Amino acid sequence: MDVDISRIQLLMRALEQRASLSVVDQVLKNSALTRIDVEAPATLFSARKEAMFVRHACDALGDITFGAGAGLEFNSSSSVTAYISKYSRDLKQVLENTTRFHGIIDPALAFSLRVSGNSASLEAEWKDPSFSRYHRRTEFLLFASIARMRALTRVKLYPIEIRFQHSVGRHADTFQKIGGFPVKFEAERLEVILSLPSLETPIPTYDPSLRAHLLEYGDRLLAEGRKPEQKTRAQIEGLITRSMPGGIIQADEAASRLGLSPRTLARRLADEGTSYREIVEDLRCDLAQTFIKNGMNLAEISYSLGYSDQAAFSTAFKRWTGQAPTAFRKRVSRPLTQKGK
Repeated sequence: MDVDISRIQLLMRALEQRASLSVVDQVLKNSALTRIDVEAPATLFSARKEAMFVRHACDALGDITFGAGAGLEFNSSSSVTAYISKYSRDLKQVLENTTRFHGIIDPALAFSLRVSGNSASLEAEWKDPSFSRYHRRTEFLLFASIARMRALTRVKLYPIEIRFQHSVGRHADTFQKIGGFPVKFEAERLEVILSLPSLETPIPTYDPSLRAHLLEYGDRLLAEGRKPEQKTRAQIEGLITRSMPGGIIQADEAASRLGLSPRTLARRLADEGTSYREIVEDLRCDLAQTFIKNGMNLAEISYSLGYSDQAAFSTAFKRWTGQAPTAFRKRVSRPLTQKGK
């Protein structure tokens, strides 16, 4: 699944400003990338590699907020959706465009606009739930949405609140300081809350004739485009993630929700070179490491991942990584060398 390359290019520039050449090269290597992959003339980029890059950059810097901070610098894009927004009348029309056309540039994520009596919500929903595990990319995307609103309106707009579904433990206040607006974690929805008056903020570059032409082009792209087919593994990861915290959906129930028999599910996963148990173990291992970096305590992590107690989780973690969770926490707290250090 590919996305607009401008985002990874921004992340690269942000990392180069903060880290030495050797650290940047190490982040690229850890993300299975080279510098050529993120340079012109390429226009599209792997969404999953984008997620891995921002994750490894945060790890290398020892800064969980790197992605969010970089997102606030995202002020330009050359995608068709960006141009439709540029020639829109006001912020409300921009957000309506987002709900209609965002799938063109990022098929894994969909937006919807809900307007209530005293506020508006730009709600995000994972069309490919396997991407929900990438917390640093999620933070980057929502903070970037604020930067785009500011760039389009030429007003330093502040949301009422940004809400994330995951936890970042003791780091929550740091995100709020970076944004200068309330940031809530462990929320029910992934969304940006805006005031109603902010929706009326005009777009200085509004051009109705150009917008009409671009809308026709956008609709044509939607009609011609094929929705990417989700692999069975991605669907299973989504079901497992939504069953958390506190439990892991069993294989038979997962098969039922997908309208499959347990045997058919097992066969399809085998065709993809995996099994239900392997997916559960991989997802638990990946999320456990993310949760530790997020600052969650081990009791919370054990519960979130569906373990009966902390000892069972610690045993599993050592089997996955070769080290105890406490040792892993100490290791990741020491970032790679940064610029000037």
